[in-house]
Parts: sequence; C-alpha cells; structure tokens
Amino acid sequence: MTITTTSRSAEIRNLLDHPVVDVDGHILEYMPLVGDYIREEGDSRLADQIEHGGLSVYGSFSSGPSWYDADDQERRNRQLTRPPYWGFPTKLTLDTATSRLPRLLQLRMEEIGLSFAVLYPTHGLRFGSLPDEEQRRVVCRAFNRYLWDIYGPYREVMTPAAVIPAHTPEEAIEELEFAVNVLGFKAAVLPSHVRRPIPAAAGLPAELAHYATYIDKLGLDSEYDYDPLWRKCIELKVAPTFHSGSQDWDSRNSPSSYMYNHIGHFAASSEALCKALFLGGVTQRFPELPFGFLEAGVGWAVNLYADLVGHWEKRNGAKMSNYDPKNVDQELFQQLVREYGDARLLAKADELGGAGFLGDDREDRSRIDEFAAVGLDRAEQIRDRFIPNFFFGCEADDPINATAFNEKVNPFGARLNAVFSSDIGHWDVPDMREVLGEAHELLEHDLVTPSDFRDFVFTNPVKLHTKLNKRFFEGTVVAAEAAKVVAEDGARTS
Repeated sequence: MTITTTSRSAEIRNLLDHPVVDVDGHILEYMPLVGDYIREEGDSRLADQIEHGGLSVYGSFSSGPSWYDADDQERRNRQLTRPPYWGFPTKLTLDTATSRLPRLLQLRMEEIGLSFAVLYPTHGLRFGSLPDEEQRRVVCRAFNRYLWDIYGPYREVMTPAAVIPAHTPEEAIEELEFAVNVLGFKAAVLPSHVRRPIPAAAGLPAELAHYATYIDKLGLDSEYDYDPLWRKCIELKVAPTFHSGSQDWDSRNSPSSYMYNHIGHFAASSEALCKALFLGGVTQRFPELPFGFLEAGVGWAVNLYADLVGHWEKRNGAKMSNYDPKNVDQELFQQLVREYGDARLLAKADELGGAGFLGDDREDRSRIDEFAAVGLDRAEQIRDRFIPNFFFGCEADDPINATAFNEKVNPFGARLNAVFSSDIGHWDVPDMREVLGEAHELLEHDLVTPSDFRDFVFTNPVKLHTKLNKRFFEGTVVAAEAAKVVAEDGARTS
C-alpha cells in the first residue's frame, strides 16, 4: 500500500525549526520469534511459556490461580490484581502493523511527525522483573538479541532500549555489558524496583507469600549496594531509564477495575525510585548520571521537588533542634498548664510533660538528619541535586506537562526536564498521526512558549541520552542538530 506523509502532526513538524525526538515509543513484539531466541539460549519449555503468555509478574510470589482462572469470589478472597487488558489500539490496522514492523515505522516517521525515536518493549518490560533468576537471565539475554536483530538495522531513525534485570547489581551489570559491548545497544531500561520477600515472614505457606513482600526501591534501604551499577552506567555511557508500574501495589490492587489500578501507577513507582535516589544520595555521589522516568508525566515530580525543598527547610539537620523535646522548660510548661488548663488537664498535670504529649525522647540524635546523604548546606542545592539528573517522560495529551516549565511556581525558578514520550503502540494512542498534534496543543493554548516546546520535544530528549554519551545521535538523521545541543549544553555548564 502507499504510505502518505500527510497528517496534522506532519504539518506541525514541517513548521518547526527543530527535530522531534521521541524518548518512549513502543514496539509490539512477535512472541513466536522471541520464543525462537529463547530456544537458542537452551530453554524450550520457557520459550513455550513465553509464547503463550504463561509468565507474569502479577502475583508472582503466589502459587494460587491467575486472575483469569479464578471467579469473582476467589479474586476478592485472594485480592488478585485485575491485570491490564486490551492494551493495544486496533482501530487502524496500519498502526497495528506499524508497531510490529520497524521498516513500516521507518517509512511512516514523517507522517507521525517524528524525527527519531527511542523504542521500548511492551511484553518485554516485565522480563526484567521475573522472580526466578534463571528464567529472568535467559529471557532478558534472548530478548535483547531479538531486539537488536530486528530494530538495530534502522539506527538512523530509531534505537531500541535493552531490557536489564536488576534483582542484584551483579546481574544488571552483566547484562548491561553484554547489551552494550557485544550487541551495540546505547539505551537501556531497568526495573524501578524489586519486590522481595520479607525475611521475617520466611516459612509462610506459598499461597500467603505474595502478602509478605516489600518494595526494594534500589536507592535507599536496599539490601544491595547499587552504586557499582550506577558506576557501570557511567562507564558504558548509558542513561538508566525506568518504565515500571505499580499496578499490584496495595493502593492499586483492585480485583475488578483495571482503570483503578492503572491511573497514576507509573507516577507512583517513579516517585518511589526518584525519592530514594535523591534521599539516598545517589545524585550527590554521581552528579553526572541522568535517570529517565518514563510514561509517568511530570506532575508528581513537580510536587516531589517542591516537597523536598519544603521538608528540608523545616527538617534539615540544623532545624531539627526546633523539635527536640529537651527544649521544653518543664517548670514553665507545668506552670502554664496549671494557669490555663481546664479541670480535665489539671487532673493529668503530672503526665503532660511525658512522651505522649511532648514527643518521644528516645531518638538517636546522630541519625535525625535524614538529608545527610544528600550533602546540603542550603535549599538551592536541592535544585542542583535534582533538576540536572532527572528526566520525566510525558505523554502528548497530558496538560500537566506545562508545569515543568513554570519558573514562577517551581522553587528557585527551576525548569524540570520534561521529555516527549509518544507511547505509540499502546492504548493511549489510537491514531499515531495525532500524537505530535496533541503535544502541540500546549503551545496553541499558550500554556508553554515556543522555547518550552522545543525543550520538551527536542532539547531535553537529546540531553537525557547525551549527558553521558555525546555521540548517542551520531549516524542518525538528527546528528547535526543534536550536536549543537551538546555543544550549547557544554558551553553553559563549563
């Protein structure tokens, strides 16, 4: 069939004086072919499971039935998470094929309004979170070989992101080295968290194990030290990006409503990781390392950034003295109680100076500065530890994207790094030709300036992937324009 280049998005793209770089388009994998790659890794049984959708991270610690195998009563009794369904648009058969055929996507890039795209898996996103180590390693290795063979040849206009498991730093490093050094990947996606069994609950019956787990957020309170992984990302010049959800977390665990589970779930998992990386001092120790949080929007990040500033201003190490129970003049306090208290308080006057009223005095004062790992002397440094390191994938139809650029509201006039994430291939995009047009409505409605829009769809996406790898876009159709961004950014930070 004839591929046209006519669409509203194409018209907008032609009017822009800069390229459009998509940091989060999606492919739909051909699972029988993925199965062949798994067989080449030596696991035919696992290949059969993958081909028929038999592996899932939902309820992965439970030995009970899947959601589809249970009736409504058992779903409620076991609190089985309603899994995603009908996640891929079918209105336009051309789009259905485009998300599966890279050559067709290449031919349609102009019509869709894109110059270059970083592409993420769909089914493959869950492979890095499979609970069984052997399965996880085999599937990720086979899947990355599949991705590179199928999408690698189209590197002028697109590049796939390798799937990296992260249950331990060691397995993440091993697969990252293989993906970059052997296959040639320059983008990677890691799980934003690992669900682990609570050690104190060891020995519970298998059917209860799912309810005795916790979320390891990698940057804070982890049983593993992930610093070697962050150092390896810097060495290999790969920005770690994250595309994990939280649809089976306690507050997103409806057995009946996928929408209840879905709304805000990428934001929740991204906030958990971002907050852990910041408070755990990761951006302090690795100021050159960028992190990308995909398909989560930027509203949560604007709120988190402002919250961090507000919390530090009230509860940094020096300010904690404002809350020390030892400050209270007990004699004066008792005098005021006797003078102004009613009969009920006076009856308890001898108890009012205790922990229940004034606060617990058992705290270890050497550990009450919970910002210590971040190394802050003044509030403005929160901007310096947060803004340059974090990039936030925003879908085109989200009006909250504009808040990233609101210098009047964001503390210290900050502009958060919102990056254009088309989400083509998924249910958010029933027509690929409309995505750039939806993003452009921010400009049409005067919610952002032309400069803001350029940052959103071009400058920030380039910075995410060139902060470590200045040559990320070499050999692509946007190489010359991207090189200018790299030069301008280098001049600004030098």
